Amino acid sequence: MSKGEEAVKLLGAWPSPFVMRPRIALNIKSVSYEFLEETLGSKSQLLLQSNPVHKKIPVLIHGDKPVCESLIIVEYVDQVFSSGPSILPSDPYDRSVARFWAAYLDDKWFPAMKAIAGARGDEEGKALIQQLEEGLALMESAYHNISKGKPFFGGDRVGYLDIALGCFLGWLRVTESHIGLKLLDHTKTPGLAQWAETFCADDAVKPVMPETDKLREFAKLLMAKTASN
Repeated sequence: MSKGEEAVKLLGAWPSPFVMRPRIALNIKSVSYEFLEETLGSKSQLLLQSNPVHKKIPVLIHGDKPVCESLIIVEYVDQVFSSGPSILPSDPYDRSVARFWAAYLDDKWFPAMKAIAGARGDEEGKALIQQLEEGLALMESAYHNISKGKPFFGGDRVGYLDIALGCFLGWLRVTESHIGLKLLDHTKTPGLAQWAETFCADDAVKPVMPETDKLREFAKLLMAKTASN
């Protein structure tokens, strides 16, 4: 059996934006996989064995080899499976730019969005919202520079940076609902707003993009659980 034909499993949970990344990558490559759902608040023995360092989802298990961290998994899927279009840019400089913005999203932008729900007082909330808006303005500029007029950051099709940002769209909608303010719209960020619609309608994305209402209910459960601890 060749490397690409070994069984593929993905440990994850449907609400996780980071789990969504490898799912989109696997869909782009038309790879069949078994999705093993982890339960909120508990970690399976398989997860603890497969990711003993971080003990987090997602984990891709290819054959008997675990691969951890969402963007590392996306790169692995792109390199190992030749059954679909390339996900990372072929040019080394373009790859470095895509990785830079993906790291920015994970290190700076998403943590600010995640912190809004637990913001203490109006001042902290306003500062976090401003950080989100500034980040979206940066991504709007990056989109125009990187896409060069094409529908995606990756050009004509969903690529690495599309996956890195697009996985957060469901949670961005939940955040907008929570604060009563539209952050991603055709007035402030026209390029990104159009990109988001095109991304969500893509065949690789549509089956794994969670419904906003379902995510909102999950967020309420999460907040209740946090408050009770």
